[in-house]
Amino acid sequence: MDPITIALAIIGLGAGYGVSQVATKKKIGSAAHEAEKQLAKANKEAASITKKATEDAAVIAEQARKEEQQRRREAKDTENRLIDREKSLDSKLDELDKRAEKLRKSEDEVEELKNVIRELRVKQQDKLEKIAKLTKAQAAEKLMQMTERDIKDDLVGLVNKLQKDAEDVAEEQAGAIIVSAMERMASDVTAERTVTAVKLEDEEMKGRIIGKEGRNIQALQRATGVDIMVDDTPGMIILSSFDPVRREVARVALEMLLKDGRVHPGRIEEVVEKAQKQVQKEVVRAGEDAAREVGVVGVPKEILQLVGELKFRTSYGQNVLKHSTEMAHMAGIIADQIGADVRVCKYAALLHDVGKAVTHKVEGKHHHISADIARKYGVPENIVHAIEAHHDDIEATTTEALVIRVVDAISAARPGARNISAENFAQRMQELENVANSFQGVEKSYAISAGREVRIFVTPGQIDDLSAIKLARDVANKIESTMQYPGTIKVNVIRETRAIEFAK
Repeated sequence: MDPITIALAIIGLGAGYGVSQVATKKKIGSAAHEAEKQLAKANKEAASITKKATEDAAVIAEQARKEEQQRRREAKDTENRLIDREKSLDSKLDELDKRAEKLRKSEDEVEELKNVIRELRVKQQDKLEKIAKLTKAQAAEKLMQMTERDIKDDLVGLVNKLQKDAEDVAEEQAGAIIVSAMERMASDVTAERTVTAVKLEDEEMKGRIIGKEGRNIQALQRATGVDIMVDDTPGMIILSSFDPVRREVARVALEMLLKDGRVHPGRIEEVVEKAQKQVQKEVVRAGEDAAREVGVVGVPKEILQLVGELKFRTSYGQNVLKHSTEMAHMAGIIADQIGADVRVCKYAALLHDVGKAVTHKVEGKHHHISADIARKYGVPENIVHAIEAHHDDIEATTTEALVIRVVDAISAARPGARNISAENFAQRMQELENVANSFQGVEKSYAISAGREVRIFVTPGQIDDLSAIKLARDVANKIESTMQYPGTIKVNVIRETRAIEFAK
């Protein structure tokens, strides 16, 4: 190999090594730079974490310090409360000791005062006996006499108080007794108002009414809506229903079947339909006749039908339709006398109890139901108010309403209206007066308020205040033992003294 080649080779090797070194240095420099960059980033993050950790540690330390301070304060407060309570207990113990000492001193003083009072009482008794020239026994006797006179007056008030208390107790017991009686008698009274009896001429008709396997009687009950009871009562079939119109339909239908003799389900339906039409005509006719009788025109047909149904309703033994027409006549007379509206009074009186025709269907008081029915069919409001206010739960604001309230009370209270004959009424009034007049010292007596009160006028010279109380009680006892009457009777004894002089 020639020197030139060798020299070129050496030069090439040197150049390649230099280039390689340059590249290596360049890579090393780049890596170092990246390492420095990463290190700086790591240092920065480490510094941030260190700072945050330092801050968190400071917060936790501060919180712990505050909690420790809070616990110390609470412990201090508890200690202070215990100290205060201990001081309070000590103070109360000292106070109790002082009170005990005062009580002991007071007991000694009271005992000393008792001894002094005993001595004074003995001395005063001796002085009184010398002054009054009375012994102890004589003085006690006079004191008893004076006390007796004073107590006699006090007894009057005591007797009145005891009597009033006894009346209150008796009233409460009477309420319980009445409820018990109502409970026992409700079935009988209900039977009277909800049952109709149909007489049979032939006992064999019961079997025909019942039918094979009870088909006829079942068909009749379905068609009329009335319970039909066929029992062992001879010659009688019982119809039971709260609806008086239905009972009337069943009665008419049953009488038709008994008269015809043909009893089977198909025939029963026909007869019941005829009976319904017949009773409906009778109801409408009764309502129209009532309106015509009292001179009221313009009543809606629907209301007239309800008025006609009142023919089959009774209240306290009084036919409701007759009661309504009677009220309408009286209301017209009174309204004419005082200058009130006659038509309004008659109209309201005729319809005042129309709600009783549907009380078995609609809940509520009958006068409210009557007013609602009247409003429903366009009756003027002044008439509606008179209907609704005929009892005391609504204030009567018109003259016509007051008239209706008055005539309702008159119609119900007159002798004979509610199963009480005039003869029995007058006899009971006379018996009340006779009982009162039978006692000595009675000047006059009057039975008033339909026999609910008897007023007795006594002679003042014969009967004093205490004797008047005794007389009232004796009269009441005699009435209770000798007479029969509903409710209660008030015995009112009147003692009056008048002194009259003239100045001349």
